[in-house]
Amino acid sequence: MGALDDIRVVEMGQLLAGPFCGQLLGDMGADVIKIEPPGAGDPMRLWGQGDEKVQWEVIGRNKRSVTCNLRVPEGQELARKLIAKADVLIENFKPGTLEKWGLSPEELHKENPGLIIARMSGYGQDGPYSGRAGFGGIGEAMGGWRYIVGDPDRPPARMGVSIGDTLCASYGCMGVLAALHHREKTGQGQVVDTALYEAVLQVMEGLVPEYDRNGFIRERSGSILPGIAPSNVYKCKDGHFMIGANKDEIFARLAQAMGQPELADDPKYATHIARGKNQTELDDLVNAWTGSLTVAEVEQATIDYSIPAGKVYRAPEMIEDPHFQAREAIIEVETETRGKLKMQNAFPRLSQTPSGVRRPAPSTPGQHNEEVLSELLGYNAKMIKAMQEAGVI
Repeated sequence: MGALDDIRVVEMGQLLAGPFCGQLLGDMGADVIKIEPPGAGDPMRLWGQGDEKVQWEVIGRNKRSVTCNLRVPEGQELARKLIAKADVLIENFKPGTLEKWGLSPEELHKENPGLIIARMSGYGQDGPYSGRAGFGGIGEAMGGWRYIVGDPDRPPARMGVSIGDTLCASYGCMGVLAALHHREKTGQGQVVDTALYEAVLQVMEGLVPEYDRNGFIRERSGSILPGIAPSNVYKCKDGHFMIGANKDEIFARLAQAMGQPELADDPKYATHIARGKNQTELDDLVNAWTGSLTVAEVEQATIDYSIPAGKVYRAPEMIEDPHFQAREAIIEVETETRGKLKMQNAFPRLSQTPSGVRRPAPSTPGQHNEEVLSELLGYNAKMIKAMQEAGVI
């Protein structure tokens, strides 16, 4: 059933940060009721690459869809009633929006003092920038990520996924779990305030203290981390291969695998600091070795000498890989309208209360209106039909 099978979540967010937080909680067993605007629903339903837009099938899984027009008083009142029955509320609107709708944390806690409210925004709920619009890419730029990604002779680049949003959602989920634990002890709910730029800042390692103490500003460095060598993607006869042999003992084993054991005792490469100073030259040596072999041959050598290494995967390689298959890292879900669809499994793994995909993403906005409104609020079919006709749901 999942570790959170007794937790009910109302998700009011759209696009990525809020919905990904809801996906994480749903994967762990929570009953996630997703509030969508009547009509088209969450814009995520139209996101993705290729002819069929299937990204929704991942981020919408393990959720029940209820439509609600939050811009009218009747819709706001309906949302209030649903939230009163929830343990967690997720929202990623511009700060002040809940307050404008009469759904401020103070008002919601009057009816539901144990409610945990996860608020995700570009800049947080306070501070001079809080009222600004913010997307994940802006958080990546302000949090320091964008500046250091890419090649040094080119403008800042981005990852191929919306990492700012998913980091914000992941920290939001972490905050919700901590708040649930606090509620167990005290019965008290609270607000989890997660900003996109601060979520990115959390994973920037030593970027700030390095500047504070040393005046050092990290720059774009392409495929390497300066001073960490050898650790790179190297070219083989038939592709590329990632090797991480930047620890002294591991580099000694790599030198043996390369048939050049003397490199481990060479003053230019014998220590971590020395290898960092001679990083380009060392990468050239490794590339010369890998370039004479196939990917399979390099992979076998790194296995034989216990060197951290691996192929550079795309989706096809992931699906075919026996390790992915053995651990069920990718599963096949029977969707409501697209048949069977492969996607990433729930994560992380819990031994006693395993997470998983219990239900596919709802195919239409408001698909569970009758089910949820009757179950939680006692509405009958006539009441629900009247709200539909009035444009409330």
